[in-house]
Amino acid sequence: QVQLMESGGGSVQAGGSLRLSCVASNSVNCMGWFRQAPGKQREGVATTVNDISQYADSVKGRFTISRDNAWSTLYLQMNNLKPEDTAMFYCAAGPYYACDSVSNPVSQGRYNSWGQGTQVTVSS
Repeated sequence: QVQLMESGGGSVQAGGSLRLSCVASNSVNCMGWFRQAPGKQREGVATTVNDISQYADSVKGRFTISRDNAWSTLYLQMNNLKPEDTAMFYCAAGPYYACDSVSNPVSQGRYNSWGQGTQVTVSS
């Protein structure tokens, strides 16, 4: 199983920016970012595989997902953060077909490696 470690979370004012990083123990095909607020269902934020990226509608134009050339480090640049972005953010890795959809829970279930999460808090 791939080992994942997130970092970069923190507390910021609305409109601020954060850059999350996720280091993987080895190269993987599909990687994605997910988030879960207290009492809410975990939701997909962004995914990337073979240079193809997908974003949830709520973050389009504000977030950018990327990874290094070795596909071992995943990033999420978050700009113009909003209070509703407050959540625990998780990095995930899986086979290429896990990146079939950002929002489909079936696709989310295909990820077989998950990080411990990094907290993002955005205040008004």
